[in-house]
Amino acid sequence: MKEGKIIHFYKNRYIFFAISTAIMIIGILFSIFDRVELDIQFTGGALLSYSYSGEVDENRAGDIATDILGRPVTPQLTESLSEGAKKLVLNIAGKSGVDPLDQARLEEALKAEFPQANLELSEAQMVEKFFGDKFMKRGVTALLLSTALVLIYVWIRFKIVDGLSAGVTAIIALVHDCLVVFFTCVIFGLPIGDNFVAVALSIIGYSINDTIVIYDRIRENAKLYSGYEVETIADLSITQSMTRSIMTNLCVMISVSLVYILAFANSIESVQSFALPMAIGSISGCYSTICISGPLWVMWKKKKGENIITVEKKEEKKDTKAKKYYY
Repeated sequence: MKEGKIIHFYKNRYIFFAISTAIMIIGILFSIFDRVELDIQFTGGALLSYSYSGEVDENRAGDIATDILGRPVTPQLTESLSEGAKKLVLNIAGKSGVDPLDQARLEEALKAEFPQANLELSEAQMVEKFFGDKFMKRGVTALLLSTALVLIYVWIRFKIVDGLSAGVTAIIALVHDCLVVFFTCVIFGLPIGDNFVAVALSIIGYSINDTIVIYDRIRENAKLYSGYEVETIADLSITQSMTRSIMTNLCVMISVSLVYILAFANSIESVQSFALPMAIGSISGCYSTICISGPLWVMWKKKKGENIITVEKKEEKKDTKAKKYYY
């Protein structure tokens, strides 16, 4: 084994852990001081989008909607950079949608307040509280179920290198990535909804795929270098797999970033709320695979006193039966 070619990830583990801890602290602080916004798919409520031209006072529009509906309303103005199309978006909080009569009254009041804006309703989303709770429960169940299945799979697949430790450390890396995606939504003011669940499940798939590649390399190197220190085997395996992980996730990040740029230019908020956390999550997945899961696995093994990897090689059974040839 050529030691000079090995990157010592385990030796620098506390630097990586400090970086992750700093990210977690920043995310928690934003979650505390900047309210976490749940999308209407989870909370219930309504979202009304009006196309317009000219000028519209978003605060005045929000006040009108609040007076008519008697519910908190968050107004927002958006504009497509490519087409120049303008939209007034009213996010209406509550446990139900908007009654059609109230919706008609609201549209009439807005047109009366801004007669030169040519306001027209272009999109309406209504979600009852019951369905919002149901969507949230199913989303959380999907995340927990996928995590449990990953643990079971890794536990069984990598018994030769202590599958339980490999599975638990892989789960820690996945939780790290899901938190990064969550904090990305909080910091950038993206609502937590079905897009968050889709991104989290996608990142779990990408991250665990990279982690399994590294564990598979550890398993093979454990056979080749039986008797070496667990730290050396892990560092060698991560070094050998690092280029593949970086290039794979870099391709994902670049493609998703381009999607985000196009969505931002055309003011497509639903795509933006998926593409941005997906791009950042792909970076986190690569980072946690290389810098978190491997060093954590080594720490687990050392804690158990297993500093040396010893794998018994199975002897190949020789065929003692005489071979018969027929001509």
